[in-house]
Amino acid sequence: MPRGSVSRTARLASLPLGAAGRATLGIGKRLSGRPADAVTAELQQRTAEQLFAVLGQLKGGAMKLGQTLSVFEAAVPEEVAAPYREALVKLQEEAPPMPARTVHAVLSQQLGGSWRSRFTHFDDAPAAAASIGQVHKATWRDGREVAVKIQYPGAATALMADLNQLARFARLFAALFPGMDVKPLIAELKARVVEELDYGLEADAQRAFAAAYADDPQIVVPRVVASAPKVIVSEWLDGTPLSRVIASGTREQRDLAGHLMAVLHFSAPQRARMLHADPHPGNFRLVGDGRLGVIDFGATARLPDGHPEPIGRLLRWALEGRAADVLADLRAEGFVRPGIEVDAQGVLDYLRPLLEPVEGPEFHFTRAWMQEQAARIADPRSEANRLGRMLNLPPAYLLIHRVTIGSIGVLCQLDAAGDYRSVVEEWLPGFTG
Repeated sequence: MPRGSVSRTARLASLPLGAAGRATLGIGKRLSGRPADAVTAELQQRTAEQLFAVLGQLKGGAMKLGQTLSVFEAAVPEEVAAPYREALVKLQEEAPPMPARTVHAVLSQQLGGSWRSRFTHFDDAPAAAASIGQVHKATWRDGREVAVKIQYPGAATALMADLNQLARFARLFAALFPGMDVKPLIAELKARVVEELDYGLEADAQRAFAAAYADDPQIVVPRVVASAPKVIVSEWLDGTPLSRVIASGTREQRDLAGHLMAVLHFSAPQRARMLHADPHPGNFRLVGDGRLGVIDFGATARLPDGHPEPIGRLLRWALEGRAADVLADLRAEGFVRPGIEVDAQGVLDYLRPLLEPVEGPEFHFTRAWMQEQAARIADPRSEANRLGRMLNLPPAYLLIHRVTIGSIGVLCQLDAAGDYRSVVEEWLPGFTG
């Protein structure tokens, strides 16, 4: 992992500089007579390639932001999103690896000088790489196949430095993702980095999820075999990555994955007293027996009381058209600040389109639907945008909101259809009264 602050800053600075240079080059090509559409497509492809190269090589906060943004690409108009989709999907499961000698040094430091005696086999080539660590396949001394997750040296310093720097380049990402305010997203990532860097906390979260879903017919969580502050060893889980289902999955796979993602999202707060808070597709697998495999627990929200009951109650009242009750509850929960006057029916009209997935027994998540909602809310000329800016997101709901939106983004990427209302009826407190 490149650790020098000057080196990392220079690489990150190459993103907006590169974009500016390509824009100038594009003007020249158009003046020389090349078709505007062809020039634009070429420039977008080059930007996508640079985005992956820079964010992937730097790992850390740069790659973390890239992975987070990849969840939201379904909200972007197709003509803008297409050139970036492949590059962003690569960020979900690929990145340049650490040298083997660095891997061995971390294992020696974390598991002891005789770390090799714990394994009968260890593959030096990584099976996957992510923002702050990479995964190696190995065989534990008892014969079990295991995944060994190893944190990059210098990840903590690089993570914070990247996020501080990327906040300064937020306008570039706004150009790639129109209507999305990247700064609050970066602020939230910064607030959670300490937790994600603590593999001890992550191992505890994985143990809690594994216990909650032990022998479950729908969700499977690999058990933790051993852990240290910068290494987690857990049972290996084969399966089809959700990124592959998104790219080329069958209708059956798409619908099954979407249904199981919803089950995990709504059941985990009630069963594990936690919410899986990193819904990008690289963290999930469709296992051969039809279950959803969950393989990363670096970001979780601890909800000791389960899913907040007011969310279910607000959804129920909104679907019943009880505008006055919805507004009263929004005020009570802090979504409408004291002294702010809003029209109750206007608030309901703002919320109702977002509740279509649970309005009836069948809903089809599509990119077009998410793009329509994003455009409705992001258009500064719209009533929805004006009203949205008057509402407030209380801190207690911030992470739940972001994870819900991210999960919806994945369902739209999957193009998943199914009965989502029944999942909410079963698991969301307050929804059924």
